[in-house]
Formats: sequence, structure tokens, C-alpha cells
Amino acid sequence: MPTLAILLFVFLALLTAANAKTSRPDGRLIRGLHPYRRVMGFVMPSRNESIVYFDSYVDAEQLLAYLEKAGPKFGCDVSHCLVASGFISLTRNPTMNRFSLGGRLYDRDGVDISFSMKRSQGDRAAKLSVVKLRLQENETFGQLCARINSGIRVERSGERTYADKEFDLMSRIPRPVLWLGVRILKTLDYYNLLPASFIENDPLYTSLFCANLGSLQMGAGYHHLYEWGTCSLFLMAGQIEDRPVARNGTVEVRKVLHIRFTYDERIDDGLNARFGIRALLDPLERPFDYFGCLAEDGSDARPLMAVARAAQSDINGASATRAA
Repeated sequence: MPTLAILLFVFLALLTAANAKTSRPDGRLIRGLHPYRRVMGFVMPSRNESIVYFDSYVDAEQLLAYLEKAGPKFGCDVSHCLVASGFISLTRNPTMNRFSLGGRLYDRDGVDISFSMKRSQGDRAAKLSVVKLRLQENETFGQLCARINSGIRVERSGERTYADKEFDLMSRIPRPVLWLGVRILKTLDYYNLLPASFIENDPLYTSLFCANLGSLQMGAGYHHLYEWGTCSLFLMAGQIEDRPVARNGTVEVRKVLHIRFTYDERIDDGLNARFGIRALLDPLERPFDYFGCLAEDGSDARPLMAVARAAQSDINGASATRAA
């Protein structure tokens, strides 16, 4: 009995210590939350019972005009623009760059975006791969495109990536052991004990996941949020197509990009989510202003982070003027 009591005491002490740990390698605990938002993490403990869907359309006329010039210059397409717009949006709206885990809410320590791609373009049988990137302080759109293309080349080179090795190992583990292993990893994550190296390399520990189905000539669908990782936002983009649009009291046919968003309601309220989505659509509708990098002298090449902060300052200034 004394041995059992000692073991029970040690277990409870370790559990208490683990529960008290609030630091994580990928985020900072948000303190002083409104009681309603604190309770949400326990009333709705999973992402898919906290899910919100949002439908939107981008006027793609300027986007197509921009890509006609930028595509040959530094190899970009709609997917590159979606990633860049995501970086801009989350920089302008940091309250959307959060995640809920273990009944707690965290601010991320950086802006990460993951996006899916086929290992071989146009091949239905090709494996799906995912690239994860973090926004860098002084990176322009042109530099981001070069980094994205570099990641895509690695994924399509046939080399075994970290994810390939991870999935290969998991596929060799017997099912009962794999079942237990996944639950152990989730428990470690719940108590903020998952190693930083694991989080850094996993594409589902990310701010936003982008999936562009335009190259497959498909419409955008709604996507669920994964219960693995910490991804709180998912974006699905379809094909740019002709749609009737009301403009200045008349209806005209324009090129439109259909985008659908899925996000975790626990990270922020609906109003700020709407601002975040609008901030993602703005660069897609005004790419010459936001992305630039077309001038030969480099005069329009500005860091995306600076562009996002400048846009937010303009909005804050306009709001203050209206309030006055």
C-alpha cells in the first residue's frame, strides 16, 4: 500500500506540474480573456464543433493582369498570391493568428502558411505534398515566390523529405501501436510537452492552410479543420471563371475567383474574422499595389510585412478621423 500511495502521489504531482506548464515553442498563452471566451475552449473542446464557414468572391481582373506580367518575371501564379495574401492578412489581423488547445488560447510566435500541391502537375495518381513557410521580416513578394518555388522543386525532385520519412515510419508501425502513439503525442501537445522540432516540421502546426484547386478546374469546397496540429484557418480556392457581377447598378460579366474559408470560432469573434478575410481579399483585388516587384529599378518592391503594417496604419488612421 505505501508503494501504491507513493506512486499515486508522484503521478498527481507530475500531472499538476504538467497542467501548470503554459509555455510552448510555437505560441504565448493569452491571459485576461473574457470569461465567455475562456469557457468556449471547454464547451467546444474540438475544432470541428467550433467551426465557421465563410463564402467569398474575388474580382480577379487585376489579379490576371498582374500575373500576366509577374508570371514570366519570377514564376508566380494564383497559389503564390494566395500565400502572400495570407501573410498580409494575418500580419494586419494578429488576433486571427491564434490557436486553441487544451482549453487555452495562444498567440502564435510567427506567421506560418502551409499549402498543398501535387508532386507531379496534372497527374491524378501523383502524391499530394505540403509545403510550410514562415513569413520573413524583409521579404518582398518576388523573394517569397522564389522561396515557394524552391520548396516546390524539392518536393517534386523525388528526394525523401521529412514528411516522407515520418509517414513511412508511421505506415510500418502496427495499428495498435500507432493508435497509442498518436494519442501519446496528442497528450504531450495538450500539456505543452511536444518538442519544438516536431512542431516546426509538421505542416498542420500552422497559421493558415491554403488549397488551390484552380489548376484542377474545380470549384472551391468547404474543408474541415484537422484535429491534429494547431491550424485554425483553412482556405479553399477554385478556378477563376466568368460570373455575373453587380457594379454601379448594372450587371456585367467579370473574371471571379471563388474562395471559401473555414475557421475556428474560438480564436476570435465574427467581426474580427470578417476583417481578417477582407484583408486577405484586398491584395488579390489590388496586386499591383500590394505585391509590386514589377519595376525594373525595384522601386515597387516592398517587404510584405511592411505593406501589411502600412495598410493597417491607413485603416486605423481613417477610423480615428471618422471617430473625431
